[in-house]
Amino acid sequence: MENREQRALAASKWIIAVTVMLPTLIEIIDTSVVNVSLDHIRGSLSAGIDEATWTITSYLVSNAIIIPMTGWLGRVFGRKNYLMFSISLFTASSFFCGMAWNLQSLVFFRVLQGIGGGALQPLSQSILLETFPRRQHGMAMAIFGVGIMFGPIIGPLVGGWITDNWSWHWIFFINVPIGIISIIMVSLFITDPSYVRQRGIRIDYWGILFLAVGLGSLQVVLDKGQRADWFSSGYITALAVISGVSLILFLVNERLAEHPILKLGTFRDISFTSGNLVMFFAFFNLFGSIVLLPIFVQKMMGYDATLAGMVLGPGGLATLLAMPVAGRLITKVNPKALLAFGIIAGAYATHLMSLFNLNADFYTILWPRAVLGLGMGFLFIPLTTMTMANINKEDMSNATAIYNLLRNLGGSFGVAYVTTMLARGSQIHQALMVGHLTPFDRNYQIALGRTSNVIGYSGVFGHALAGQAATGTLYAELSRQASMLAYNGAFRQLSIFMIFILPLVFFMKKGRQEAPAGMH
Repeated sequence: MENREQRALAASKWIIAVTVMLPTLIEIIDTSVVNVSLDHIRGSLSAGIDEATWTITSYLVSNAIIIPMTGWLGRVFGRKNYLMFSISLFTASSFFCGMAWNLQSLVFFRVLQGIGGGALQPLSQSILLETFPRRQHGMAMAIFGVGIMFGPIIGPLVGGWITDNWSWHWIFFINVPIGIISIIMVSLFITDPSYVRQRGIRIDYWGILFLAVGLGSLQVVLDKGQRADWFSSGYITALAVISGVSLILFLVNERLAEHPILKLGTFRDISFTSGNLVMFFAFFNLFGSIVLLPIFVQKMMGYDATLAGMVLGPGGLATLLAMPVAGRLITKVNPKALLAFGIIAGAYATHLMSLFNLNADFYTILWPRAVLGLGMGFLFIPLTTMTMANINKEDMSNATAIYNLLRNLGGSFGVAYVTTMLARGSQIHQALMVGHLTPFDRNYQIALGRTSNVIGYSGVFGHALAGQAATGTLYAELSRQASMLAYNGAFRQLSIFMIFILPLVFFMKKGRQEAPAGMH
């Protein structure tokens, strides 16, 4: 009888894991699925490229606002009720996104989709950590990690295939049947522990206002800042000030509120604080590099979209293979050693990327991405397990909300940083190199002569034309070299940032020992 109960308990854990990860996976896919369809959406809805990017920004903004509120909303409405509401809203808004008749309606429904989807990551993570006993937290986070790493990889591929073979509307319609199945599974298999719902909680209106304005403004600044040339734009400057003031007021309010949206006292745990910093910079590195890499191979190496996807794919596969291994090793090896290995592998991978040149072949580019994927697989599991090791079950939803917020913000800051460094670095290197393009520079004279001979004009007039053409050709090559140096610099900085977080590993603790059977 006891064996049968244990088997039933083990089976129920996996059913719950599938139940919470199914909607989470489609939500994560939706953060990147629109990117490859943007051109089709723009043409279909008669919008400019800057207008069309609001379909991405609006989703990210509403997502960022909801994530930190998740724990509080779960306490107010009950976690199961809130999870079902979130999936229902995400599913319904996905349908209306597919039915959108103009850009304004699409942006509006994307906001609703982000509100529905924002809660799914922290809720699924907290449910997994509470469902699996502490000795199996590594495996639970492997399941969660596969979902959050798999989504950004498969999203562009799925979005591109659906858009090319059906239409962009179906990238949203495809969510509907999966969402309906998820709602049914949540209603059948998810239950609220007694400590989740707290009655009589007063609503922290000021906290909600400051958080929404602060994070919403910050996400717009990060998403649009580079295109608007950052603080030379009054619009970006104003949003940055509003964001900073609102977030400071939010922190003050949370310290004074009776029922705060975020329990900031969780940061008293040194492992939790260190883990959040490591997670922020790990995703800063990951998202920064996986944004730079496809741009590099397409713009500098002439790859098409398919080849660019093939460069990224093995890294995702390496992560998917590494995570279950790390989940098993974490009970046998010091998790600090696994985490340090993951950080060093990530830093080494981006260092290898900083050595790229314009003669790099396909496998030279593919290898560092695979190493980065391996490192992230070994980083995520021990990092999450140690970060959450000392958090009580009653505070798990609050802790996972903070953790997922900083993970997302790390990715957003990473993308904003590398795109800015790429643009500024190209300008700086180009200005320095142009200084050598003078008639008095011997190397310039030799290169100009060789280029003129290749072009092959004759006569006095022909020689003048050849000189102009040769100068243009040399300048184009100079621009390529300047851009290459900018990519090298951006990758190098990502590598340095990654190494800087290595000392934080020593502040983290392995956590409490597993409770005896029956105590979970």
